[in-house]
Amino acid sequence: MTARAKQNIVVLTGAGISKESGLDTFRDADGIWSKVRIEDVATPEAFARDPVAVHEFYNARRASLASGEVHPNAAHIALAKLEAEWPGDVLIVTQNIDNLHEQGGSRNVLHMHGELLKIECQICGEISNWLDDLSATMACGHCQARGGLRPHVVWFGEMPLGMDRIYAALDGCRLFLSIGTSGNVYPAAGFVARAGKAHTAELNLEPSEGATFFVESCYGPATKVVTAYVEKVLAKGW
Repeated sequence: MTARAKQNIVVLTGAGISKESGLDTFRDADGIWSKVRIEDVATPEAFARDPVAVHEFYNARRASLASGEVHPNAAHIALAKLEAEWPGDVLIVTQNIDNLHEQGGSRNVLHMHGELLKIECQICGEISNWLDDLSATMACGHCQARGGLRPHVVWFGEMPLGMDRIYAALDGCRLFLSIGTSGNVYPAAGFVARAGKAHTAELNLEPSEGATFFVESCYGPATKVVTAYVEKVLAKGW
């Protein structure tokens, strides 16, 4: 496509887009999973076995995000500009549990792995905004039951959120962008194959494991490559 048109865009983002805002990635050599074991903090079994340890892990990350010291970077802001100015629909599907897309101005955001600043009750299903520490003994504000509150985060072994909406958007999009992802976590790693009718581009610090599946690639810091790519799309398409 060489000119702007009313075509839909799907953007997949991962931890790499938030790294320049000061948030740790997961799979880098010095990332989160090099410091803690997935099996200890990010599975339903871990929570059943030791809810105190799991809450401590997420409380620390929630406090960092809610401190007001973490801000969206130029890549987040560029995607918000794309959503605001593109004549078609722009859906941001993020694997991130932070709220930096929203802080940056994006409105059409689907958090497929949940949101750190929300909690859910396993007893009544209520989902609530939450900025403070959470403990295993707190009562649900909706049903008043104790012991059922957990972070609103999709753990390993659980189904990502919004998959029907994501697949429908991928089937109908004409541009699919993958930003800051490792390309080895499914189902997100398979999105490029699902978007078979779309032009596909990987915007990453370095090639992902699925780099060869993309028609186009741009490598470098997200703040640079995403900003430049958005300006190109808004000026002349892809």
